Amino acid sequence: MASRVDSFSSIRTRLAAMPAAAADCVGAVRARQSCLTKPAGSLGRLEEIVEFLAAWQEKPSPTIERPLVLVCAGAHGVVARGVSAFPASVTREMVANFSAGGAAINQICATFGIGLEVLGLGLDTPTADITEAPAMDETTAAASFSRGMQAIPEGIDLLCLGEMGIGNTTIAAAIYHGLYGGKAAEWVGRGTGLDAAGLARKIAAVEAAVRRHRERLADPLALMACLGGREIAAMAGAILSARLKRVPVILDGYVVCAAAAILHALDRSALHHCLAAHVSAEGAHEEVLRRLGKAPLLDLGLRLGEGTGAALAVGLVKAAVACHKGMATFAEARVAGRLEGDTNG
Repeated sequence: MASRVDSFSSIRTRLAAMPAAAADCVGAVRARQSCLTKPAGSLGRLEEIVEFLAAWQEKPSPTIERPLVLVCAGAHGVVARGVSAFPASVTREMVANFSAGGAAINQICATFGIGLEVLGLGLDTPTADITEAPAMDETTAAASFSRGMQAIPEGIDLLCLGEMGIGNTTIAAAIYHGLYGGKAAEWVGRGTGLDAAGLARKIAAVEAAVRRHRERLADPLALMACLGGREIAAMAGAILSARLKRVPVILDGYVVCAAAAILHALDRSALHHCLAAHVSAEGAHEEVLRRLGKAPLLDLGLRLGEGTGAALAVGLVKAAVACHKGMATFAEARVAGRLEGDTNG
């Protein structure tokens, strides 16, 4: 199926084509786990991770040989409202830093053997200020979604999503406020390190944006266009494309989950092939993960973005696969297995 989409209708068509989990592959993983030299279930979530990979790679023996971090970057007109401690120019400067190998994500990817690609989207053409107008029209939003779909290379076996965009925690907060309601302040955090005055401006911007576009927010794709950004749409596209290609996904933090939340609002099963890497220090992220039904793998107080939490989680995923594939069975190791009916530990 071609990955290009050009309208919200075509996005919905792709959503309807999402494959289901491969239950037979999960069964094969569980059968091997039952024979490995360990008490049943003793590796906890590491065992669950291998089952998850098998289900979505459609492999009875899953692999992590070509993991990729995709960082999507975009520019936001709402930055003019004073919602960030950094100027808008930092987005392009950080994209250059990624290319030069100087960012945190570069070091983590090098450590864990992860590929890194950066997708810049309209970096010199910010979206409209969401307090005054829709961030994007349908054509622009669909084109950005399509860019994300097409950014998934053939042959990767794990996708980690990250982002860069000064002002995009404001965008994420607006998306959450638009999707989930409540008070704007419940979804807004300090982002890049705002002082009290900056935080007040950010809350006011989120309130104004959701109020302005309220009548269009019932449709999650219209919400994405009104309140989102090009990188938000691209990440949503990448998540969907990965599902269609049977590539498991690791979601990074607060902003990446805003893209995921849009798909989840469209179809509650749309994130079944995704793991949550970590819970961010951005306060509302824990509640977002609860609403998405995702238990984070890590809690390290991260709030950098760039895909750093997702890349760190790859280390855990690789360890899970290594244990599953490399451990000896009881028979191979000539270790006595657990006796039927043994309840004495």
